[in-house]
Amino acid sequence: MPQNARLDGSASAPAAFEKLSYPVEFTTMLPSADALLTVDQAVYKTAFNHTPFSFQHHLHRLPMFQPDALAELAKKYGEKPADYYVSNSAPTAGTRFFDVKAKTLKPDEALAQLAAAPTRVLLKRPENYDAGFRELLDKLFERVAELRGGLNGEKVVRLESAIFVSSASSTTPFHFDPEINHFFQIEGDKQYHVYRPSAVREDELEDFYVQGKIEIGQVDLATRDKNLEHVFDLVPGSGFHQPQDAPHWVQTGAERSVSYAFVYETDASRARGRIFAANHFLRKLGVTPQPPGANPGTDNAKSSVMKVVVPVRRRIVRNLERVR
Repeated sequence: MPQNARLDGSASAPAAFEKLSYPVEFTTMLPSADALLTVDQAVYKTAFNHTPFSFQHHLHRLPMFQPDALAELAKKYGEKPADYYVSNSAPTAGTRFFDVKAKTLKPDEALAQLAAAPTRVLLKRPENYDAGFRELLDKLFERVAELRGGLNGEKVVRLESAIFVSSASSTTPFHFDPEINHFFQIEGDKQYHVYRPSAVREDELEDFYVQGKIEIGQVDLATRDKNLEHVFDLVPGSGFHQPQDAPHWVQTGAERSVSYAFVYETDASRARGRIFAANHFLRKLGVTPQPPGANPGTDNAKSSVMKVVVPVRRRIVRNLERVR
């Protein structure tokens, strides 16, 4: 059955926060990662990248996340459309992700109009716009790498964060992402429905990863196994870990919602995607392929071949699209 977690975020602030007075210009004054994030290490090691689990944090107490600071940050995005996304709310959780219309508003304009119509604003990579967010990202990543017992030889190939600001009663439709995610609720309430990665069928993952894109994965909601669903009732100070490929949909509460997340990929998680891409071609040939992890030697061979094939396929598809 669905697993529900009410996360009240009510833990008292650590001493590091008691020394701060607002407003403060944050660049090198962030508290330690231990003060920012509270996670059960035993749970982390057991569930990491397999099962969603909750944690507590104190990011919502930082001046960089207060409304005026976020409004100023949003202004910096105006001329960089690749770094933000503004869209309507989805009519239902089961709506296909890219069927929801984007809006032409700039982020600061959208934030000023959140009460006028259900709107979702995504600010990508705030660490490129404010040194405080770079420091925050580095500290949080160092902490979670510690919690999982180190990277065990894996190399980080992508690490970035994002800020989500949404109107009250807005819906983000069902989809999955190819990254490892840690999600923090900053302002307002949000109900987050996330499934274990095993809720996505192997053939769906194969069809996604053969495209070779860092993109949203679209799958239908209706056929998912509800026994694999976890429901987190998020409030400021609560958060959770979302494994790679864990499908999810989100509904905000009666007030505007602000959330922060950071995601990363390693050479190992990228290789996993290439193995699914190889399995896509094998399945087309009538072979029932072994999933990633079943045979390390075969996995290495598949990943190595797809490291060449997938980029070539992308270029061919791109060129075909141009001449249509």
